[in-house]
Amino acid sequence: MALHYHCRHCGIKLGTIEEQQIQAAQLGFNQLSNEERQEMIVYDSSGNIQVKSICEDCYESLQRNPELYQNDYIIH
Repeated sequence: MALHYHCRHCGIKLGTIEEQQIQAAQLGFNQLSNEERQEMIVYDSSGNIQVKSICEDCYESLQRNPELYQNDYIIH
């Protein structure tokens, strides 16, 4: 099983964790609400986990331009 992190706004790959045994609490998933988990975490057909997060560039863009939150994707 691998965890693949991608930015939810621009799609850039943020990183991958290759672990056979890892607990949700170690990743902080236990701190998410059910709605947040459904929105951010997707299990693919290979058993890998796709996690939607935010990259630094998109975070900074959203801080400077909060109106961008209404968009699903931000193009740099």
